[in-house]
Amino acid sequence: MNTYLVLKTIHILSSVLLVGTGFGSAFYMFFANRSGSVQAQAVVSRLVVRADWWFTTPAVIIQPLSGLAMMHMAGWAWHTPWLLLSMALYVLAGACWIPVVLMQVRMSQLASVAAEQGTPIPAAYAQLARRWEALGYPAFIAMMAVYALMVNKPALWS
Repeated sequence: MNTYLVLKTIHILSSVLLVGTGFGSAFYMFFANRSGSVQAQAVVSRLVVRADWWFTTPAVIIQPLSGLAMMHMAGWAWHTPWLLLSMALYVLAGACWIPVVLMQVRMSQLASVAAEQGTPIPAAYAQLARRWEALGYPAFIAMMAVYALMVNKPALWS
């Protein structure tokens, strides 16, 4: 197998890990937040933070590195329209993801304290959860668009 194909495999697998972990984490957090169970919110939010550090963060780093290397090896100009749009959407997703990670850490702390003390989740948790969810939708849509652009490589503009 040549270097390009190894990079392409790494790029695809890390993209699946990135989007899959993000979607799975969002699914569980979304439903844990609606469960009314402080214990569930504490456990799930802690595991979502862990998943972001263990899986999402490395994939976030691998994606641009492998993508830029493949772009160079394949001879694609950085200003190719579908690549520019892909990169812009990736940056948009990242701009949503960074505050989400910080919110998840805070939500995990709030839920853990509530679970330990046997008290309800504080109102600050619900506020963070609403912002977390609001940022998740554009990030997910942006990543789906990146997938479509990577697969189709459309001629967008001249």
